[in-house]
Amino acid sequence: MVRERRKRPYQNNRRESPKLSEQSKKKYEEFAYVLHYMPKGHPDDKKPLYARQPLLQVVGATFFTLLEIIPKKNVQVGIREKIFIGKGPRSVVDHVKGRITYDDLTASAKFELSEVIREIIKTNQDRYVQFFNEARPLTTRMHQLELLPGIGKKIMWDIINERKKQPFKDFKDLSERVRIPDPITIIEKRVITELQNGDKYRIFTRPPPQSSK
Repeated sequence: MVRERRKRPYQNNRRESPKLSEQSKKKYEEFAYVLHYMPKGHPDDKKPLYARQPLLQVVGATFFTLLEIIPKKNVQVGIREKIFIGKGPRSVVDHVKGRITYDDLTASAKFELSEVIREIIKTNQDRYVQFFNEARPLTTRMHQLELLPGIGKKIMWDIINERKKQPFKDFKDLSERVRIPDPITIIEKRVITELQNGDKYRIFTRPPPQSSK
């Protein structure tokens, strides 16, 4: 018996959207937002108080990279403050201690993370709207859009059909034409899932740091 080949709903194209591929070539964050400032070092640090260094836990503004940073001496930093961490003169950062995982964040840092992620998404609205305009299939059965919480096949097709007519201009345009109530919340939840390593696919974040164990 010869099985009839079904017409594929979309091409099998494993590439990321052009914008995401372009961003993935960049290895380092240039800016980050402060999640927790610990002037006396991490509370779990076993060193005596006099030997501890001030510590920042931050999230990168492009790939949501989680980092620990040693600030310069006598520098005061506010929670949710945006700081420059890239190459060149830095007013706050002495050096980047290294990448950390979601589980390494303090309770205070985790508390701030969602709101900071939302602020990053709002500030870079064009970048995330472009994802909705350019998202592609991962396999013949799975589309990048379906990785977003709350987006199933029906909404996925609504997005694809609407963007063929005209690219989405902003979140408001997207919500009105496809009836997605809150794109920012959808993206924020996906980012948190990726930071928690809750899915093998990554849309918005870098792969987790390799364990030294």
